Formats: sequence, structure tokens, C-alpha cells
Amino acid sequence: MTHWFHRNPLKATAPVSFNLYGVASSPAANKICNDLRTARARLLDAFTDATCTPEIMKKSSDEYFALLQGFILPLDGTTQENKLRFIQNFKWTDSLQGNIASAQQDAVFELVSMAFNVAIWYTKFASRLAGKENITEDEAKDVHKSLRIAAGIFKTLKETHIPRLITPAEKGRDLEPRVIDTYIVQIQAEAQEVTIARAIELKHNASLIAALSFETANFYQKADHTLNTLDPECSSKWKKYLQLKQHFYMAYAHCYHGQTLLAGDKCGEAIRSLQEAEKFYSRAEALCKEYRQTKGPGSTAKPSEQLFFKKLGTFIKNTLEKCQRENGFIYFHKVPAEAPALELKASYGLAEPTPFELPPLSAQCTPEVYATFDLTKGPKEDKAKAKHDEEIKPVKEPDLKPQKDTGCVVS
Repeated sequence: MTHWFHRNPLKATAPVSFNLYGVASSPAANKICNDLRTARARLLDAFTDATCTPEIMKKSSDEYFALLQGFILPLDGTTQENKLRFIQNFKWTDSLQGNIASAQQDAVFELVSMAFNVAIWYTKFASRLAGKENITEDEAKDVHKSLRIAAGIFKTLKETHIPRLITPAEKGRDLEPRVIDTYIVQIQAEAQEVTIARAIELKHNASLIAALSFETANFYQKADHTLNTLDPECSSKWKKYLQLKQHFYMAYAHCYHGQTLLAGDKCGEAIRSLQEAEKFYSRAEALCKEYRQTKGPGSTAKPSEQLFFKKLGTFIKNTLEKCQRENGFIYFHKVPAEAPALELKASYGLAEPTPFELPPLSAQCTPEVYATFDLTKGPKEDKAKAKHDEEIKPVKEPDLKPQKDTGCVVS
């Protein structure tokens, strides 16, 4: 299933030295700054390391976030803002906006930007793992788990941390609601794809597969509509991906609903449902071509080249022919003009985001050490306003090499 998922680029960032000169006036304070610089560099390296695992990513991100919170949480016994929150400038690009960076002199901006990248990494890890030949059941569970973790990170950033920013997120940038909501819904839909593939592999009840497919198609439609008011230059390709996945899973829903209807001796309605599946599948094929031809950020998925995609077309065709034969010999039902309504609700199998929690504050960040950071000493910069004139080189991501496609996500 290599190239089954569309992935936007990782955010890039300018180096941060955490050199606070005379401000860090004790060895312990200097050690925190040095450890922050080292932990940040280690985490950034992990994003592009093809051998990085979720365990390594969690360890690296926890180490950095535990230290970074020493610049965010109140450490002087009051509820006042941490005096170090606005001392360091941070610059980040966006996953949709190319190499032009935004800058904020705010440790919360650094927290949400880095955590955003951690979430994107989990989606990319899931995509690479899903692309393995003969993926095992445990690996499929890891794909599902990684996607839910990513959705949970995005959800927590949106609800808890992004509202704390002094400078609100600008329109069309990663931290604004439309973009982050689209990531959350897309990732939930992709996690449900793993569940659907598993249900098909184990030959679960057709009504369950139809309901899950319908719910997943609706997720993709919701994600697509969330991007409607975003600049087409940066969102058109992403939208085409969401649309093709919506139509693909609507085809699945109508196909398996047709099977359910046939099993209930409603052959005419089954035929009409399968004809509707054919329409959605044909539209999904057309959208695959449009998606490939649309310019925009991100890796180009190739769903129409996957056996999982091709198998559905064959399955719809064979099932429709079977229904038509049965109707000609046994049922003699009239085929309705309107397709049967999909009033389907999955009672289980829906993917929920995994709650995300930051690690505890580092033991190094004590009130005593905090007191040795003296803002009256050393050079201080004025609070930085958002800048858009500095270009940062994009992250060089590991190549996703195609592997032999076995036609299923789980086995």
C-alpha cells in the first residue's frame, strides 16, 4: 500500500541556540540552555531518520518538551507568566505555505510548532509502515495506533495550547482552525481505513463494512469541506485527495450495502445500490487522475495503482452481475430509479484520537534554578513580530520506496 496516503511536508525551522548569555547566571541555568539546544537538535534529526520508531520519537519529544516547559509553566509560586516565555525567538515554516517562515518570540509557539511536526511524523510513519510488503497484524495495529496518536496531538494543540498564543494564528497557516481540523478528521478517516481493510480481510458482516465505509466517506467529505475557504493554491491538491477517498469509500458503502440487501432478498434494490457503487468508483478513478495533475504541496499518493483500489472495481462488477443473474432467474424485482438511502451508523470500529499529554516538567527546572535566570543582565531582543521575509530550507525527508503490493492493508 505504498503511496496510498497523501502527506503534506514537515515544517522546517531555523536553528535555535538558547544562548542566553548573562541571563543564565548559574551553572544549572546554563545546563538547561545547553540541554535544550541538544534535545531540540536530536528531535529534529529524528524527524528525518528513516529508522526512527514511535518509541524513539516519544523519548526524544518528551525530553525536549520536559525542558521547554521550564520556559512556559509558572515556577515562582505565582500564577504570573513565566519570565522566560518571551526571551527566545523561534521561526517555523508551514506544511502548506512553502519555505517562508513565521516568527514569534514565544516558547508556546515553539511548543505547538514542534508538537505539530511530531504529529505529522506519526502520520508519515504510519504511511511508511502501511507500505510494507506483507504487513503483519501487529504492524497494522501500529499503523492504526500511530494515526490515532497524531489525531490526538492535533486535537490537544487546538483545544489547549494554540489558544494560549499571544499572536493568533494567521489565515491559511498550520495553527489556524481550518487546517488543524482537516488534519484531525483526515487522520481519523485513515485510521478507519485500517479497520475496514481488517474487516474485509476477516470477512466480517457486509452491513458492518458498509456502515464503516459510509462513516469514513463522510469524514473525508467533512475534511474536504473544511478546506473550502482556504487559498486554492495551497489546498487544491489536498482537497482532490480527500474527494477521491470520499468517493472511493462511498463506492465501498454502496457495494457492501448491496450485498446486505441481496441477503435480505431485496434484489432490485441491491442492483440499484451496486449501480450507484459503480458511479462512485468511476468518479474516484477520475479524481485520481485530477489529483495527480494538480499542483500543490505534499507527496503524491497513487491510490488507483494499488490492488486494494483495483480489487473494489472488480468486486463491484462481479457482484452486480451476480445480482442481475439472480434477478433474472429468481426474484424478477423492479430496479428502483433512486438508489437506496444509506442510513448507516457504525456501532463500533470508529477511530477516536488518543489523548495527548505533555511529559512532566524536567527535574532540572526548579524554582531555585529559575531564580538564577536574570533578565536584567545580558542583551535582550524586543518582542519579535511575525516575519514572512525569511526563507528556511525545506526538510529533506527520507524517500518512500515502492514495495510489491499484495493488495491489502492487513494480513
